[in-house]
Amino acid sequence: MTETLLRPLKAGLIGAGIQASLTPAMHMREGAAQGLAYEYELIDLSQRGASPDDLPQLLREAEQRGLCGLNITHPCKQLVIPFLDELSNEARDLGAVNTVVLEEGRRIGHNTDWWGFAESFRRGLPDVGLSHAVQLGAGGAGVATAYAMLTLGLNSLAVFDREAERAEALASSMSALFPQAQIVAGTDLPRAMQAADGLIHATPTGMAKYPGLPLPAELLDQRHWVAEVVYFPLETGLLAEARRRGCKTLDGGGMAVFQAVGAFRLFTGREPDAARMLAHFNALTA
Repeated sequence: MTETLLRPLKAGLIGAGIQASLTPAMHMREGAAQGLAYEYELIDLSQRGASPDDLPQLLREAEQRGLCGLNITHPCKQLVIPFLDELSNEARDLGAVNTVVLEEGRRIGHNTDWWGFAESFRRGLPDVGLSHAVQLGAGGAGVATAYAMLTLGLNSLAVFDREAERAEALASSMSALFPQAQIVAGTDLPRAMQAADGLIHATPTGMAKYPGLPLPAELLDQRHWVAEVVYFPLETGLLAEARRRGCKTLDGGGMAVFQAVGAFRLFTGREPDAARMLAHFNALTA
């Protein structure tokens, strides 16, 4: 047996209100399938009565207990950066970290969210038009989805957010990274949807706590594709309405799975079986 098989691997997820997360189950099931002794724990700020101010202590504790890595979720993806030693190019570009590798006393920040969305989109909506898209949401998820779509070759993107300043900031930062594309903060959603090939939804609307649609249903047309980030539930109101109108759709499950695929690879140094992880996720959410 190799040293990797003999040495238990430990990883964790830091965030607030994360008890329903499927990430531990996905990581540990794939680890077991590969013959690894792999433990994955939740470090829930809400359960601990902690806050993002406790990140330095939580990182030290993880290192002291021998964790190989940490996933980072809301509200810590930006706040963790000052406490890291190094960032991947993508994490630096996005200004957000969802995966921290702990190795030989160093903390290296990565972002697998954008790749997770890109890989899900590439597999789930092949050959759709990428001339122009509308994105709803310019928060942490929106930064990742915009970066993913522009990496995939999207020519033009109109970003809408309830906070106009966030949409403008995202448009500005992405324009600097992708100067060949036209990226704007949108002001007229009906007009933008008329010109769009598809819609990227990157807000919490559609989750159990935030029911409803993120835009008027009449703006959806059969010619649109619709890509969702919400995966609790997988069938959001937006996707149901889009399918009713004949749109091609992509649920948020793929992004959840493929960001975990990327993190597993970084934590373990092994190539995960993406199809197996996707099948496991589908079983968990059935």
